[in-house]
Amino acid sequence: MYYTHLLTDTDGSFHGVEFLPEDFRDSPNERTMRVNEKYSTLPADEKGIHIINIRAIEDIGYVRTESTLLNSFSQDPDANCKYGLYFRDGKRKVDYILVYHYKKSSFSRTLTRRIHFNDLGPRSLKQDQPLPGKAGQVNMHDSEPHMDYHEDDKRVRREEYENNLMQAGLELERDEDTKIHGLGFVKIHAPWNVLCREAEFMKLKMPTKKVYQIHQPHGLLKKINSVIQKITEPIQPKVAEHKHQTVKRLSYPFSREKQHLFDLSDRDSFFDSKTRSTIVYEILKRTTCTKAKYSMGITSLLANGVYSAAYPLHDGDYEGEHVEHNDRKLLCEEWASYGVFYKYQPIDLVRKYFGEKIGLYFAWLGVYTQMLIPASIVGIIVFLYGCATVDENIPSMEMCDQRNNITMCPLCDRTCSYWKLSSACATSRASHLFDNPATVFFSVFMALWAATFMEHWKRKQMRLNYRWDLTGFEEEEDHPRAEYEAKVLEKSLRKESKNKEKGPQLPEEAANKWRQRVKRVMAGVKLTEKEKLTWKDRFPAYFTNFVSIIFMIGLTFAIVFGVIIYRISTAAALAISSTPGGRSNVRVTVTATAVIINLVVIIILDEVYGCIARWLTQIEVPKTDKSFEERLIFKAFLLKFVNAYTPIFYVAFFKGRFVGRPGDYVYIFHSFRMEECAPGGCLMELCIQLSIIMLGKQLIQNNLFEIGIPKMKKFIRYLKSKRRRPGDHEEYLKKKQRYEVDYNLEPFAGLTPEYMEMIIQFGFVTLFVASFPLAPLFALLNNIIEIRLDAKKFVTELRRPVAVRAKDIGIWYNILRGVGKLAVIINAFVISFTSDFIPRLVYLYMYSESGTMHGFVNHTLSYFNVSDFQDGTAPNDAMELGYPVQICRYKDYRDPPWSETKYDIAKDFWAVLAARLAFVIVFQNLVMFMSDFVDWIIPDIPKDISQQIHKEKVLMVEVFMKEEQGKLQLLENWGGKEKRKGFTEDNRNFLSLLP
Repeated sequence: MYYTHLLTDTDGSFHGVEFLPEDFRDSPNERTMRVNEKYSTLPADEKGIHIINIRAIEDIGYVRTESTLLNSFSQDPDANCKYGLYFRDGKRKVDYILVYHYKKSSFSRTLTRRIHFNDLGPRSLKQDQPLPGKAGQVNMHDSEPHMDYHEDDKRVRREEYENNLMQAGLELERDEDTKIHGLGFVKIHAPWNVLCREAEFMKLKMPTKKVYQIHQPHGLLKKINSVIQKITEPIQPKVAEHKHQTVKRLSYPFSREKQHLFDLSDRDSFFDSKTRSTIVYEILKRTTCTKAKYSMGITSLLANGVYSAAYPLHDGDYEGEHVEHNDRKLLCEEWASYGVFYKYQPIDLVRKYFGEKIGLYFAWLGVYTQMLIPASIVGIIVFLYGCATVDENIPSMEMCDQRNNITMCPLCDRTCSYWKLSSACATSRASHLFDNPATVFFSVFMALWAATFMEHWKRKQMRLNYRWDLTGFEEEEDHPRAEYEAKVLEKSLRKESKNKEKGPQLPEEAANKWRQRVKRVMAGVKLTEKEKLTWKDRFPAYFTNFVSIIFMIGLTFAIVFGVIIYRISTAAALAISSTPGGRSNVRVTVTATAVIINLVVIIILDEVYGCIARWLTQIEVPKTDKSFEERLIFKAFLLKFVNAYTPIFYVAFFKGRFVGRPGDYVYIFHSFRMEECAPGGCLMELCIQLSIIMLGKQLIQNNLFEIGIPKMKKFIRYLKSKRRRPGDHEEYLKKKQRYEVDYNLEPFAGLTPEYMEMIIQFGFVTLFVASFPLAPLFALLNNIIEIRLDAKKFVTELRRPVAVRAKDIGIWYNILRGVGKLAVIINAFVISFTSDFIPRLVYLYMYSESGTMHGFVNHTLSYFNVSDFQDGTAPNDAMELGYPVQICRYKDYRDPPWSETKYDIAKDFWAVLAARLAFVIVFQNLVMFMSDFVDWIIPDIPKDISQQIHKEKVLMVEVFMKEEQGKLQLLENWGGKEKRKGFTEDNRNFLSLLP
């Protein structure tokens, strides 16, 4: 029998036809037997019938019907495979799933299509059976409709890619008879030899037979630890991985030559499900499909729609009475439940199930939440101190004293009248709760807290690295991203075409054009290795990034400016109100509504900026996934940082600074007067702004969205299932395969959103903590919920992510350090310029006659003669207070109107400014020095961990020395036996010669 081999170019023209005998192509029988033994999943009498196998070169697609197995199962086909966790033979575990869309004909729906790739030979056997006929015309059975070009092209690419996976040693099984019509699932299993090979390539540390004793404390320290263990026993999770261990298995990078060193007593559990899926994913990434314009790995195939999803399976169900015990169910009970919010996290089990990268995130979140407990306690004490001393605060008492009869200048032009300082009594008393001497102490404490937190995390990270056998792990260079390879290939082909245009084209080259094209396509990876993208190639993307980021930062400033205009105009409009209640509540109303507007804008722009940051990173075309992630994080953090903190920066450092004075105010658009701070200062308003934005983001963005959106999607899926036809609805309610259930879960989108919300929160806790001592408390309450919310999302609502090895939290640590350093500077300026702490100190030690704070309020108020108002700015109702006003007061350090230099800046202003700047310098340097001292005095690696790491090295040397000694002894014994055997034979020969 002969098959036709059609050779085509991209334009569809044919360059040659080859006729080869089938026997020649399928050569040796031994190979066929080996393949069948390796990939067979069904008995011989149940093999699928191979109908047609079609091979296409380049982008020409030919229709190929898949191997089809008739519905000949006599028993429940899902009984042995545990509903999709195993292959149909019930023995081989499913390590990974590939999902694709296909168009199913009416004829094929009558069949139960359980297609086993194991029935097919390797690539040469499968691909060399082209379609009979000429000029690419397809002669098919009438019941099988013709597929369109794109579907056929995807099918051809899948065939080649899956063949390549089988050549890499993986075993595949396909299922298209699913309850989700139009979806096909390819189940992947990695056999033992493949796992061993890849574990050696990836240098995975695996436990050996050698067990050694972990260093245990002695004496008083041992008693203290035992007491702590007994006290904390109720809050420990009930999982085996979290129990205190006294022994540990020695780990060593896996080697096939040294398998005797490893504990292989149970091969099924030696490589756990997390490790197996990681190994398969590495093979999927490096295996390529060349039936495209460039080599395509799994990431490219997903991006091009050849496959619609790829994911490892969860271990099983997590709820139900008769559910088998598995790690997922245990995590749901002991970790992803709000009822265990008071318990420690089972971090080791989280790492075992999700991998080191996700385990490190939850470990970091747990350490951060624990460290918030002392910060919250101190913040509550500072707040209570302010409450306890509010009645003893002399400036507040003077401001509330009706006898002082201090008349203040109008807060706006014409419509606002004069007012009494005593009317701001409540604001002044409230400001003292957050603006008192304890606030300075709390700022210093939080700066040292941030440094201690970073050092504590480094030590915790080292302990986890030791426990998780990551001490010698070094991240290897990742595979180039599909987009990078495509861009490099495009550049190389463009350069090659330019070179061809310069030189004359020979007839031989034209004749062999199709061969060159095929070689070039097949060598896509080699082309990407020769070329690389330079800064010139990326310059347009860099320029777009720079312009876009500047534009978005400018947009944020413009929105904040718009809110300022809203505040000013609304305050002026409400001041016209004739009701006294409306006038007295102007400041509260304007502040509350403006903060809510800021909050809504921040939440909307956060989502927009996240999408824009991803797009800007994509056009840069970073080479590796790690580079892509770091660049994306930097852009997203920069934009979200500016978005979240710009309104707070305005209130803290700009509001009330550029107001001017009565008679010479600063105007915006020649009609709106700049805002002034409240008589008690801007710190109270800063506290309101910070608290509403922080609590609003945590409540709406972090919790409501994370809880509400998945619930809404789940409800929509439920409604869709009810709208199905009765038969389909009954089928939908039947128990699905594991991979079908997991496909309906949300795909894992990475840890960047989780880290980002915590880093922004860390900024709220540290940057402006001088104005809001209760920030750590609210962050603590949020994080207690956040840990369980994230845990529930990972366990129940997301597809299982691929486990990624990591020894630290990456770029996030540097961002945390940067925020901690910035917090020291910002708190110094908040205490110095936003609060009245420095003016009070200056007055107490320079101007107070009695050595007390009596007279401080009067000292901070300047005088203004109402006759100096500009035309049209004086109050319309000058007699609102019941008496004519000649002199009004305003908060500033200026000379009085009876002075020769009236309304000029007074000397007191310069004295206070010098004191403020001096405080910033002293505070910043002192706190930085103390933070560095904490960093220096606390070692990064705990002493017991360094001792254990050294002990492991010594033990490993001993293991190898014993192995070498055993080999030498064996050789010596073998050599001695050979010598004795030779001596005996010589004696026998000698004796035989004797008479």
